[in-house]
Amino acid sequence: MKTHLIALWLLASACTIPVRAQDGAALYRSKCLACHGATGAGKSALKGTNLLADAVRKASDADLTEAIAQGGKKKLASHSFQTKGMKPAEIQALVKYVRTIQSKQKS
Repeated sequence: MKTHLIALWLLASACTIPVRAQDGAALYRSKCLACHGATGAGKSALKGTNLLADAVRKASDADLTEAIAQGGKKKLASHSFQTKGMKPAEIQALVKYVRTIQSKQKS
């Protein structure tokens, strides 16, 4: 019984722990790197969007969130991470990480 209570407490705690900035980097490496590249410039052979382009830099955080969660205006299946089980906090961590990449790189 005591073990079950501890497990339940750990599960409840895990649901309330905010996603940290480094989690965004880890998510980027696992979900985005193949197409967008390490710098965010995109891989032309794969037609990966350049995250450093002016249009992406000028997009609102809400637009980036929509692009990651639902595939954006084009409803890209490759980006519909919310339907693939990604949590809102993870999506927000990715948005923050993309903004970090953009702030470090020139287009």
